[in-house]
Amino acid sequence: MTTINQTDSAGGTAAALAAAANSTKSLMGDTQERFLTLLVTQLQNQDPLNPMDNAQVTSQIAQLSTVNGINQLNNTLLALSGQMDVSQSMQAASLIGKEVLVPGSKVSLGSTGEGGAKVATPFGMDLISDATKVVVTITDNSGKAIRKMEMDATSSGVYSLSWDGKDDGGVAAPDGAYNVQVAAYDSAGAPVSVGALTYGKVSSVAYSSSGLQLDLGLAGSHSLLDIRKIM
Repeated sequence: MTTINQTDSAGGTAAALAAAANSTKSLMGDTQERFLTLLVTQLQNQDPLNPMDNAQVTSQIAQLSTVNGINQLNNTLLALSGQMDVSQSMQAASLIGKEVLVPGSKVSLGSTGEGGAKVATPFGMDLISDATKVVVTITDNSGKAIRKMEMDATSSGVYSLSWDGKDDGGVAAPDGAYNVQVAAYDSAGAPVSVGALTYGKVSSVAYSSSGLQLDLGLAGSHSLLDIRKIM
């Protein structure tokens, strides 16, 4: 499937918010009624020679006001949360068919085009801070390094990278699945934080127990927050 039912998602969120709001209002109404009943009973049955202190009455009324304020704040937060869910659903649905980069190390190599030219899926890296040297290593499923590529000084950021499908000797590698490793270093040779990114194409969007998920085919399912670059 390549669609998400935005109406159902929005409707479900609205229904949940309405139910939560009604429950909160009902609870608040019951609390106010019990408080007023208790207050009137205390006033009716107070000792004329030792009446209730005004400070006590004021304190009880203040406590009720505090509870009311907290419930109103909860309703506001529920409304904002619902709006964010609907907005996120719309945003995710617009990504269907888009090519993205997400955290991962998978690279796929296959023969296509004229003459059976080798074509590898795009990949990338997320460089947290500036680096003097970056080393990209392609490995096979056994972990053996078949190609190393070095980059000079590189500023922090998200980068798209590519591989021509050849090993260090210039020989075309067999079709199949490979992995990419990225290492970065500063001018002193100390490691710099960097993460490899894998390619995926959004085929569908779905809700699960872990929230909104994007189906990226062979790249698996990822959260909307996992997207580092839209290509």
